[in-house]
Formats: sequence, C-alpha cells, structure tokens
Amino acid sequence: MRNSSTPNLQPLIGGIIAALIVLIGFNSFVIINPGQAGVLSVLGKAQDGPLLEGIHFKPPLVSQVDIYDVTVQKFEVPAQSSTKDLQELTASFAINFRLDPFNVVNIRREQGTLQNVVSKIIAPQTQESFKIAAAIRTVEESITKRSELKNDFDRALTERLDRYGILVLDTSVVDLTFSPEFAHAVEDKQIAEQRAQRAIYIAREAEQQAQADINRAKGRAEAQRLLAETLKAQGGGLVLQKEAIEAWRNGGSQMPKVLVMGGDSKGGLPLLFNMNDFQE
Repeated sequence: MRNSSTPNLQPLIGGIIAALIVLIGFNSFVIINPGQAGVLSVLGKAQDGPLLEGIHFKPPLVSQVDIYDVTVQKFEVPAQSSTKDLQELTASFAINFRLDPFNVVNIRREQGTLQNVVSKIIAPQTQESFKIAAAIRTVEESITKRSELKNDFDRALTERLDRYGILVLDTSVVDLTFSPEFAHAVEDKQIAEQRAQRAIYIAREAEQQAQADINRAKGRAEAQRLLAETLKAQGGGLVLQKEAIEAWRNGGSQMPKVLVMGGDSKGGLPLLFNMNDFQE
C-alpha cells in the first residue's frame, strides 16, 4: 500500500514545482509602458536608478515596483496673499506639470504618491510663489497688469518645483478676486473718471461753440465792412435800393407790381423793376 501511494505524489509535487517556477518567472519581470517610470524596491528599500519604458528584471518575491505617470498632469490650486498696499487678493491657478522620470526615485523616497506630491509640494509652493508675485505690486496693479503678475508667479513656481523633480509646463489664472471694500473703491473710481471725462467733453463742446460764435461774428463784421466799402464806391445807391426792396418785401406790406426809380442828376437812365421778380 505504501509503495503504491508514493508514485502518485510525484506528479503532484512536480506540478507544484512547475507552477512555482512559472509564477516566479512571471514575477521576475516588469513592463514599463510609455508615459510611465518605475521605482524598484527590494525588501522595502528603493533602489537607485528609475525604470524607464521597456521590460526590466526584478528579484522575485522580495521586490515590488511603484509605477508613476510622467505624462502631463493638471491640478487647480487656490492661493491667497496680501498685496503691497495690504489688500487681500485671492486667486486660483491651473498648473500643468509632469514628473521628471529621472527623479522619480527621489520622489518615491521623499514624497511617495502623486497625491502627496500635489498636497505637500505643489499646493504650498503655489501659495508661496503667489505671495512673492503679489507682494511687489498693489492690488490695482495686480489686476491691471495681470500678465506681469503671472510672469513673476511662473518664474517663482518653476524655480521652486524644479528642486523636487517637478517640471512646470504652463500655468493659467483661473480666477482673481479681491475684497468687497476694494471692489466698491474701484467702482467709485470708475464713476468719478466717467464724470471727469464727461466734464472734459462738455468743456470742449463749449469751447468749440464759442469759437464758432467768434467765427460768425468775424464773418458778420467782414460782411459789414465790405458793404460799407461798396456803399462808398460808385453805384452804391443801387445796393441801397435793393436793400430797401428786400426790406419792403420781407416786411409783409403789399408791394406795387412795377416800381420805377429815376436816374441820378448826371443823366442816368431810370430803372424799371418788375416787383413780381422779387416775390417768391
């Protein structure tokens, strides 16, 4: 009985050993896909050198590989600071970044997971960088010169995150708000500026009107001067006669149909006017 049972265990043991060999074989390699970087830990200790794209050997049973996404990541981070004139300024930044694949070992040792990177590194460094950019300008300058504020923020954040193996690709200001008191002050200032511009417009309009009156007065004076010269010249009487006829017509009195005016003492010919020619 004993001799017959022993041979039956050999195939079972052989199958177990073969399964262990296959399991160990599969556990001895790791594949790193594009856009990833790995950190090999043996007995809980991170090994130097990142595992980049490709297939890598790892000691079976006593090691593990932590995979990090090194493609572009985007997180929105709030920040708050006081400006140069001690006004409260609140902002929200969208940070586009990625992990440096050659520094993932240090990231694994010092920060651990990507969530820790965001909460322990990116968020506080965003806050500090915003303080640096906001403290050198007033709240009004922060709003009117928003691009300059962003440039100062970008430089400060890039320098700070580069120490941790975090590459900043782009940032954008999602929101920028200020205290209600300053909002009212800005509104009052805009109203005052609009009123000032309106006053300037009215003053210019009055100046133009005065200049127009002066030009009209000059025109009337010149017309009177020319009329006086005409009256002094030969034939001035004709002008006076025409002016009398115009005054007569405009006065509303009934005019004769024909008006005959005698010549002068030097034998001038009499003048015959058809008054219908002077009526509209």
